Amino acid sequence: MYKNESKLQFPEGFLWGGATAANQCEGAWNDDGKGMTIQDCLEFRAGNIKDMHKQFAFTSEDLRIAQTETDINYPKRRGIDHYHHYKEDIALFAEMGFKIYRMSICWSRIFPNPEDDEPNQKGIEFYTNVFKECKKYNIEPLVTLSHYDVPVHLINKYRGWYGRECVDLFAKYAKTCFEYFGQYVKYWLTFNEVDAMLRHPVTSGGLIEDQFDDIPFEQAMYQAMHHQMVASALAVKIGHEICPEAKIGCMMTKLCFYPFTCKPEDNLATQQRMRSVYRYVDIQVFGEYPLYLQKEINNKGFTVHFEENDEMILKQGTVDFVSFSYYMTSCWAASTEGLELSPGNTFNGVKNPYLPSSAWGWQTDASGLRYSLVELYDRYRKPLFIVENGLGERDVLSEDGHVHDDYRCDYLKEHVCAMSDAINLDGVDLMGYTWWGCIDIISESTREMSKRYGFIYVDVDDYGNGTYNRIKKDSFDYYKQVIESNGTNL
Repeated sequence: MYKNESKLQFPEGFLWGGATAANQCEGAWNDDGKGMTIQDCLEFRAGNIKDMHKQFAFTSEDLRIAQTETDINYPKRRGIDHYHHYKEDIALFAEMGFKIYRMSICWSRIFPNPEDDEPNQKGIEFYTNVFKECKKYNIEPLVTLSHYDVPVHLINKYRGWYGRECVDLFAKYAKTCFEYFGQYVKYWLTFNEVDAMLRHPVTSGGLIEDQFDDIPFEQAMYQAMHHQMVASALAVKIGHEICPEAKIGCMMTKLCFYPFTCKPEDNLATQQRMRSVYRYVDIQVFGEYPLYLQKEINNKGFTVHFEENDEMILKQGTVDFVSFSYYMTSCWAASTEGLELSPGNTFNGVKNPYLPSSAWGWQTDASGLRYSLVELYDRYRKPLFIVENGLGERDVLSEDGHVHDDYRCDYLKEHVCAMSDAINLDGVDLMGYTWWGCIDIISESTREMSKRYGFIYVDVDDYGNGTYNRIKKDSFDYYKQVIESNGTNL
């Protein structure tokens, strides 16, 4: 249990709120002209799969079936039907006192075919209405342009982000979003967990391994990552030109590993593992490839093709702030043979014997959040924003019709204490905090509804059965209390 070492205190104007993603909450997967995304093609997989490689396995045949079959359980197609419930959901967020709401725009809802010249006006209308609804309650939107929902058209035609064509198409999409929504949105993120492609290339980049028999798949991933780096930099530059007051950040998966022992080889292995976490955010912050990433690529015998102006684009498109997801920590060792592994946010690490685990094996560690905040701020010296943090558990409705989730309140309390210490003792510049899955949504890693994060219970199961009614959990009132007191009443 983390206990704060200093008086609980947060800056005036600290941005408390919650976060969702279009592919996990909207549903309405083919309504109003929306095009298909990779998330519409990911089948439900029952059971707690601990092997992340198996969890994210996907083939060209899977893609073909998803584009032709309709009787398979694809949970992201229905989400929690936020598309038709957004007014009700935002009203509940406002009741909790949200200052900010992190959400994403679905590229395929704006451009059903990314090569279309003009945007889908139904998509423009939907997001305009969402932003107006937020503004009605004085909630600032924090918008992610790309959150794991690569358009299927790009996979079929260009093999996903491996195709250089995606860069200009994304720039057009970003420009469209800034032009239509810039009057409502001050805070933007380019790509969700931009470092994730080397862990799950299908959802991050639309890369399907069996489509790459002409090039090593790992080299294709490096090239696709480069294209996303250039696209992100272009989006930042375009956004600043169209919306000079906007703050545009990057978003990373803040994995945190401790050496499993004090053996020097475990410490060195952990250092190398952590470098793999930072390598692409280093590009977005500093505007150039770190030398260690260049060495890594070259030592594997790979090359990454740069177009003539890519280096200049990276330099010109650095971000204003660094945002990240943080859920848990793990350990790392030079050799994992004979060691117990535990699952985490899209990866497996060595289990830490000193930490408790959730029902899904994620190891809770509020001290790791403070550690991560200090590590990030020392490295980048830019404002930080925690845009994902939370606890997924098997919430159930009690006989009294409520969800009593004291465990979620305890998790929140510890992490708020850790944030306060990072700000007041360690000097970290922290902009805000958005709890992940503030309303129950489809899980990204497991694609199930049973893994619930929300302060609001949604009555639907893994197979789409239920009323879709929204029910406040006990944690709803607790988070409301936290926000009302600006983090001082826990």
